[in-house]
Amino acid sequence: MLQFTRHTKAGSQPLNFSPSQLVIAGWAARDEAAVKHHIDELAAIGVPPPSSVPLFYRGGAALLTQATSVEFLGPDSSGEVEPVIIAADDGLWLTIGSDHTDRKAEAQGVALSKQLCAKPVGKDLWRLDDVAAHWDQLELRAYATIGGSRQLYQDGRLATLRPPSDLMTRYGQGKPLAVGSVMFGGTLGAIGGVRPASRFEMELHDPVLGRSIKHGYDVIELPVIA
Repeated sequence: MLQFTRHTKAGSQPLNFSPSQLVIAGWAARDEAAVKHHIDELAAIGVPPPSSVPLFYRGGAALLTQATSVEFLGPDSSGEVEPVIIAADDGLWLTIGSDHTDRKAEAQGVALSKQLCAKPVGKDLWRLDDVAAHWDQLELRAYATIGGSRQLYQDGRLATLRPPSDLMTRYGQGKPLAVGSVMFGGTLGAIGGVRPASRFEMELHDPVLGRSIKHGYDVIELPVIA
């Protein structure tokens, strides 16, 4: 069970949400050059290119977490900030999440790597309809603590990513996103390349309505025992 706070023009209300389906949209940039950049940066760590773009990976809904400290096996995982669509009984909502991925396993199979790591998500929601008209102006960024130094890791506007209406239509082949679904909507290129961190912080900022959704988590590295 995930516990959110819904923020609307009328105020804030709690939402207890039981996810039934996790969908991760990959290679979801609008710009072909941006897609190629992300493919190239992952190729640099041994990840094979996708068969087509965008792709929709499935993950276990139980991977979703709102914990502020998350355990991952070994030193080869890293986060990616993404917009996240929540399909609740009362409509579609927006939050943030990290498609945290085991990069060593990703070199063997992207779908496999998606299933190996928990997927942290934020605790605040905006109604998707409230931001749809200025979606392209929303700002997405992430900070990673690497070697004790907090660094800007990702930064850009959602104008670089396919809008949720496009992704949901492609995934559902014209059918609405089913209630209980959680869809990760793609990521931005990492500044300086994909690399692990001891802490990952993410933010979605709305400069039009003057508000932000933030979430962060510590990365706890579990030993790899042969």
